[in-house]
Amino acid sequence: MPETNPSGSHGVEALFSRGRLTSIPRKPARREQLLVHLTQTLFEPDRTYSEREVNEALLTVHDDYPALRRYLVEAGLLTRPKDGSSYRRTLTG
Repeated sequence: MPETNPSGSHGVEALFSRGRLTSIPRKPARREQLLVHLTQTLFEPDRTYSEREVNEALLTVHDDYPALRRYLVEAGLLTRPKDGSSYRRTLTG
């Protein structure tokens, strides 16, 4: 029985097959839902990640981890200093 999630992230599971993301949505609103889901499931709040750790986490769901990392940073869900030395999750919840 499918669960309904009032936060709007229900349906994100339709983008996955066997735990892997089948494609990155082109529609901005749908992509935002996916990015929030990835942030909540792959990254812990109040923890600093190296670029390698971010890449490895994203690679578990999709081969185009550089695009996903860029989208997460552009959406403000992950932040990094100008030198790109570390990443932090900004989304709480």
